[in-house]
Amino acid sequence: MSEQANPQAKPQPELSTSDAVDAAAAALTEAPPPITPAPLTSSSNSAPASKIPLRPRKIQKLSPDDPKPSTLNPSTSAQKPSSASKNRAAARRSSSEALARIIPRVTARSLSCEGEVESALSHLRAADPLLSPLIDLHPPPTFDTFHTPFLALTKSILYQQLAYKAGTSIYTRFVSLCGGEHGVVPEAVLALNPHQLRQIGISGRKASYLHDLARKYRNGILSDSSIVNMDDKSLFTMLTMVNGIGSWSVHMFMIFSLHRPDVLPINDLGVRKGVQMLYGLEELPRPSQMEQLCDKWRPYRSVASWYMWRFVEAKGAPSGAASSVASSGASLHHQHQHQQPPPPPVEDQQPLVDPINSILNLGYNEFHFSS
Repeated sequence: MSEQANPQAKPQPELSTSDAVDAAAAALTEAPPPITPAPLTSSSNSAPASKIPLRPRKIQKLSPDDPKPSTLNPSTSAQKPSSASKNRAAARRSSSEALARIIPRVTARSLSCEGEVESALSHLRAADPLLSPLIDLHPPPTFDTFHTPFLALTKSILYQQLAYKAGTSIYTRFVSLCGGEHGVVPEAVLALNPHQLRQIGISGRKASYLHDLARKYRNGILSDSSIVNMDDKSLFTMLTMVNGIGSWSVHMFMIFSLHRPDVLPINDLGVRKGVQMLYGLEELPRPSQMEQLCDKWRPYRSVASWYMWRFVEAKGAPSGAASSVASSGASLHHQHQHQQPPPPPVEDQQPLVDPINSILNLGYNEFHFSS
């Protein structure tokens, strides 16, 4: 038994060596086939295998370097209108800048500044050729009268609805009662009672207007410095809060007392009539139409309005209006004298409204007719 086992045990290493070599060779040659299909056939590895090829496709869709997927990118498509709008805005800016180079913007100063009236006339000639004959025909206006805002507003209240001579007479008495024009201050006006004002020809209604103006000064609502520094729109709003001061009064104050360059008295009959004659309109333009008709006169509508007064004056219309206002004022004054004759001239007692604006009212005729 031991002898039979020994011959069987000796060839065993030979067989095992060759078999090992063959097995190793077979393992080297046969190992790849089962490894390669294993991920494809294995159910446990199927999910990662399906995700691996999808990731490059997702990267390609989001990649900005790929021209085809970028067209589908919503962020890129959302930017296209923005860039187009920027191009349109740039085109508009360039066109507006080119227009600004052709028509430079004019910044107006106070009409009392040296050379400003001449600048206004040059601008109006270029902006509206129809004004050139009027500018050639009439001498330029002058704006060299200076009063404190409080004194000028007080004077405008006193002159309202009065003929020029009657208003001048009452104003002279009022200034004398205050101790001179330098004494016309809010405290002095508040110190005068309605009876004292009545004795110099000022009605109770106008006395209340003067006191309301003086109280707004005393309370700090208005002041000379704030009036001078306010813009036109704010100034119009604040002054029309004063009893007895309407839109036409504010416009006259802004032009002839503050020398503001771009004021259009849309309610003034003389300016409206001048615009009708200048442009050959069939009807008198309404105040609501005046802004559009006279927009080309900016920023010197005050000077253009002055030429409208001169234009209508030259045609004879204002003399008729002025005479009618003066005669009606004289008639009212005459009737009042028959009823109860007072020592000084007393104004008519009709309610205060902005008049249909003859250029004799408010005492501003010295500016309108001075040459």
